[in-house]
Amino acid sequence: MAEDFLDYDRLVEDAMRSVVRRALTEVAEKGLPGNHHFYITFLTRHPATAVPASLVSQYPETMTIVLQHQYYGLEVHSTHFEVTLSFNRVQQRLHIPWEAVTVFHDPSVDFGLRFSRQGVEPVLPAEEGEAAGGAAKPAAGAGGDEGGGGGNVVSLDRFRKK
Repeated sequence: MAEDFLDYDRLVEDAMRSVVRRALTEVAEKGLPGNHHFYITFLTRHPATAVPASLVSQYPETMTIVLQHQYYGLEVHSTHFEVTLSFNRVQQRLHIPWEAVTVFHDPSVDFGLRFSRQGVEPVLPAEEGEAAGGAAKPAAGAGGDEGGGGGNVVSLDRFRKK
């Protein structure tokens, strides 16, 4: 097999992350349209992630947040996004680098992206009422609808040569 000097996996993953960045940029500027809402799973211990220690101790590997009804101060930057959510009625500011995001899912249109970085297996949102394997179920007011599950999740693994 020929060596991939162009690193197509990285190029495709960067393009997929730009979809997430653009979606969040539009939401930051205009708000969430219609029934759209986002489940975003990310690595809590990624070196550039800034999450309160109490949340990291509760979710030591991954955490899933929901952007739907009650989120504040969504800011989208080239390397990360920031948002304030309520956890147990306490507002917390989260700083999440794009590289830490492992899953982006919009169940209102059955669209999702799964990112594979350094062999980390991301977690999709679980069925209603339960957190997905180590992922945080958002606190009341941080999300809302807890429907979850598959949908059209695009994974690079499907296209990798073995």
